[in-house]
Amino acid sequence: MSQQPLAQLRRYDPQAISSYYNRRPWLVIWRALTVVWLFAGFAIGLLLDRSIGNTEVNKNQRANQLREILTQLGPTYIKVGQSLSTRPDLVRQDFLDELIKLQDQLPPFDNELAMQIIESQLKRSVEELYQEISPRPVAAASLGQVYKARLYSGEEVAVKVQRPNLMPIITRDLYLLRWAATWIKPFLPLNLGDNLTIVVDEFGTKLFEEIDYENEGRNAEKFAANFQDDPGVKVPSIYWRYSSRNVLTLEWIDGIKLTDLEGIKRVGLDRDKLIKACVSSGMRQLLEFGFFHADPHPGNLFALADGRIAFIDFGMMDQLTQHTKETIAGSVVHLINKDYLSLTDDFVKLGFLTPDIDISPIIPALERVLGNAIGENVGNFNFKTVTDEFSELMFQYPFRIPAQFSLIIRSLVTQEGIALSLNPEFKIVEIGYPYVAQRLLNGETPEMRRRLLEVIVKDGKIQWQRLENMIGIARSDNNFDLLPTAQLGLQFLMSTEGRSLRNQIVMALTEDNRLHISEVRQLWDLVKDELEPAKLFNVAIGALAGSVPKAIGNLSTVGVNSIFASLVNNGK
Repeated sequence: MSQQPLAQLRRYDPQAISSYYNRRPWLVIWRALTVVWLFAGFAIGLLLDRSIGNTEVNKNQRANQLREILTQLGPTYIKVGQSLSTRPDLVRQDFLDELIKLQDQLPPFDNELAMQIIESQLKRSVEELYQEISPRPVAAASLGQVYKARLYSGEEVAVKVQRPNLMPIITRDLYLLRWAATWIKPFLPLNLGDNLTIVVDEFGTKLFEEIDYENEGRNAEKFAANFQDDPGVKVPSIYWRYSSRNVLTLEWIDGIKLTDLEGIKRVGLDRDKLIKACVSSGMRQLLEFGFFHADPHPGNLFALADGRIAFIDFGMMDQLTQHTKETIAGSVVHLINKDYLSLTDDFVKLGFLTPDIDISPIIPALERVLGNAIGENVGNFNFKTVTDEFSELMFQYPFRIPAQFSLIIRSLVTQEGIALSLNPEFKIVEIGYPYVAQRLLNGETPEMRRRLLEVIVKDGKIQWQRLENMIGIARSDNNFDLLPTAQLGLQFLMSTEGRSLRNQIVMALTEDNRLHISEVRQLWDLVKDELEPAKLFNVAIGALAGSVPKAIGNLSTVGVNSIFASLVNNGK
């Protein structure tokens, strides 16, 4: 029977796929037998290991066997393995370590067939489209392969061609995965079984987006628009005249893989600057734009000779809501500050836990596991350690990782891994946490300002040490200017919205019937070199009046500095 009805699907539709294959069981029977045969052998091996007490001895062998099975089963299952590599709620740690190694490199398909696909999709011959094109693909992956070509206008381009008959293969495998999820659901722990079908549907949705090259082109243009003011980030241009749903032509990127240390050294690039550009762009994606590259593996990130970072392959992207961005920013600070009660609330807000869950036993578990991951100081923090430690909780408590956060974890862990390959001493928090602190301190939105209050005000008391730590870490980035932050803070304090904080500050300053001048003095010592009192005074007047009066602007800087310093030092 024809596959035409499924070929026309633009978005993942599990009901339509199920309806199609339920009426055509002969299309899936042989595939099902192959999958069952391979995984049955794997399961029998696990049971034998358990029965004779060799589980620990053979765990690496079994993890390697699982990776090989997924590779043998082809594109869909390779993608399943890559997705599972960031799902500690579904896969135990020894398997995670092996799945992270899973590569999506496959032998290329026939060149002649690839040229036929280009011509049928673009309605012109290859000779009419391209002045020249490489005789063989320069890269081959699970979903497609890439050729290097030159347009008649002279531009060098990459031509991405999708594997033939990919839709029937993917829909058939998704149908079987969903059927298997339904069948094994009763045999799994509650927190896994109830969510397994949802996990398959989330995976199917992202996979359908990834095989739509027109969607990838739109993603690339949106990503480029977000970074148009960032001279350190390069995004290839899309040539829509030479693109379709199954063929994508984009600007050729002549760069060096970020894991190619010799190549980077050869062109004289500063590795630490590359790391900062890479991680800073990742932070902006998550916390500023909310639109992020979910697959930043070494094959998709390049260093250009001029020091820029180039992103390619925008098939796997996702968009965060403003609420999610703000909650992530707050949760990172809660984690660093070891505020596990607030962190547990963040997990509920983000969908890791359902609101009806009793969080009281989870709080000490988070403190035990994540406290070990972070260590005694912020500098010891890294995402790989946290995800490894956090995976221990997945099978003990009803956690699940929402699809978006599976992608976020994948993005962060991959970027951290790339950075560590460039500099083994790299600590992601040295770049990431200052950015989070700046986002909170700048408080561009009312909700972000409320997140800041949650961090520095607890039980009606100002957490002076937390505020001092946050400012100190934010200042570790030389580009951080405290003056605009101070202006935003003063505007907030003088607004109706800031009334609650004004009252809390007054109460905190007079807590226990004494003036807490020493805490204020500590903060002032931290920022005084950047916040000259005269400038700060002008900012305050500007926040009140909407502009800085000329008369105030003419005040003696020395005089205002002296008055302000005297007030602080004398505790008046």
